[in-house]
Amino acid sequence: MELPGFAVWMFICLYASVVGYPNGKVREACTSMVPCHGSAPQLTPEHTITVNGTEFKPGDNIEVHLSGPDFEGFFIQARDAEHLDSPAVGSFVLADRRHSQLLTCGRTKNSAVSHTSKVKKKDIKVYWVAPGDAPKHVQFLATVVKKYRIFWVKIPGPIVSQPDVLSPTPPLYATSEAMPTSHPVSSISKPFSASSCGIMKFCIRNPSNCDPGSASCFFLSFQQEESSVSVEMSGPSEGYLAFAFSHDQWMGGDDAYLCVNEDHHVHMSTACLKERSHPLLDSENALEDVSWRLADGLLQCSFRRRIHLPAYKGRFNLDTSYYIFLADGEASEGGLIYKHRRQPLVTDGLYNITGVPQDIGGSRAPRLIKAHGALMFVAWITTVSIGVIVARFFKPVWSHSFLLGKELWFQVHRMLMLTTVILTSISFVLPFVYRGGWSQQAGFHPYLGCSVMALTIFQPLMAGFRPSRHAPRRQLFNWFHWSTGTTARILAVVTMFLGMDLPALDLPDPWDTYAMIGFVAWHVGTDVLLEIHSYCLVCKAEVIEDDRVQILQSLTSAEAEGRLFKQIVLTIYVCGNIVFLVAFLIVINQV
Repeated sequence: MELPGFAVWMFICLYASVVGYPNGKVREACTSMVPCHGSAPQLTPEHTITVNGTEFKPGDNIEVHLSGPDFEGFFIQARDAEHLDSPAVGSFVLADRRHSQLLTCGRTKNSAVSHTSKVKKKDIKVYWVAPGDAPKHVQFLATVVKKYRIFWVKIPGPIVSQPDVLSPTPPLYATSEAMPTSHPVSSISKPFSASSCGIMKFCIRNPSNCDPGSASCFFLSFQQEESSVSVEMSGPSEGYLAFAFSHDQWMGGDDAYLCVNEDHHVHMSTACLKERSHPLLDSENALEDVSWRLADGLLQCSFRRRIHLPAYKGRFNLDTSYYIFLADGEASEGGLIYKHRRQPLVTDGLYNITGVPQDIGGSRAPRLIKAHGALMFVAWITTVSIGVIVARFFKPVWSHSFLLGKELWFQVHRMLMLTTVILTSISFVLPFVYRGGWSQQAGFHPYLGCSVMALTIFQPLMAGFRPSRHAPRRQLFNWFHWSTGTTARILAVVTMFLGMDLPALDLPDPWDTYAMIGFVAWHVGTDVLLEIHSYCLVCKAEVIEDDRVQILQSLTSAEAEGRLFKQIVLTIYVCGNIVFLVAFLIVINQV
């Protein structure tokens, strides 16, 4: 194939969707006739092209039949038999508009025919109209797709010639240049080993130091062999495993490699990642010594590729440092891959796989998202909860003046709440810094988060205008202050529930849900216990002065008798909160 045609073909493959062309709109394949399905075409055709004549004159109609075993898609053209890389020749007329449609390739209208849907068909009939400037010899070519990864490219059909023109000798057939190169595939003879990691191999393992033979271990290794690199990839997946080299920690413009399980047969493909869309599979395969293994719930693939591949567009040089992604997900029966349900494993820095061998881990949660989750947990599990308990039940216990003439309980409450505002504000900014803007894929989490942030800012602003203790509006302020804070806490808990299962953090299920339910029960239980204790103290009081009973405040003199009990409960409560917090932080650090 000539260089310009090859360049166009590669451009097409980089922009064609991974799901193919089920509606037959395959104009992008006009030049190469190659479907960008990410695998090599079959070599021995099962389908045939027949015509009702061997000669033609300008304006003549030639009946063309494509037939064979059931197929889903097809693409038919007529070309100059002596220059099969030249543009399509002539135009077509349809015989059945239900299963076929006309396409315009280049400047020639109706110069190709394709399918209209994936409905299975056994034969197609069309009519070719010879143009006035037809070449001496014309050959019909067809690409046939049996299913997504099983297809034939440029199946050669009969050659028709103008009268009094000698038939070309030898007969011309579709050139093999348009066909992607394929390499033999074998089975992996023995399980992968991590014994050479950090010594001869550059390895990535998750969890750290796991055995690649384990059913829970994701393993990726690189070993340089002169001018090439051998790659091993393994993990618990029924669908696909994939890794990619990237210049940053974002999907987009990356060099990707996919290992896809299709009906218990594994295909290896190279691809380009374009932002957050499906990978764009390449029709040419730069991989050698491809082998695979399916056993014990593990999908394992290995291959070798050269360090430098200047002839393959989109393939990175392997002697440069990159971030490395490792992802897994589901695949359909036809080999179509679905978006990974959880965040890919990403290295924490740039690494050169042909440099000094290392044995590293990775994280499925970016550092900024980890920090976001950690700060929110500190704010809404620890500081807010303790601050509310102190303000609600410790006014008579810590009523003595402390700093600037303010009671101790108020100073503690104010310090904890201001800490909450600071932590929440910092945490609120981090996802926007990481995403570079608003996330459209986080569901209700960011909307509720913005509501929590607004209430968090509004609460101290409202407290700054607090009326004096005996002012008529103090009771109204108390209700607003309590309702705003309670609403913020409820929304914060709901937001954390939603955020724990987002792909960017995705704490382990069902541990995260049970832990959050446990924390809510712990807080509510402590609150109820202290309320019951306060009620019992009030009931014991001989006199209740009406002017000292205020809404949401238990200020009876009898409550002072329960100081020791409250301090014990508070100590246990704080310790319990710290336990919950440490557990969350440990898990966040491990994802």
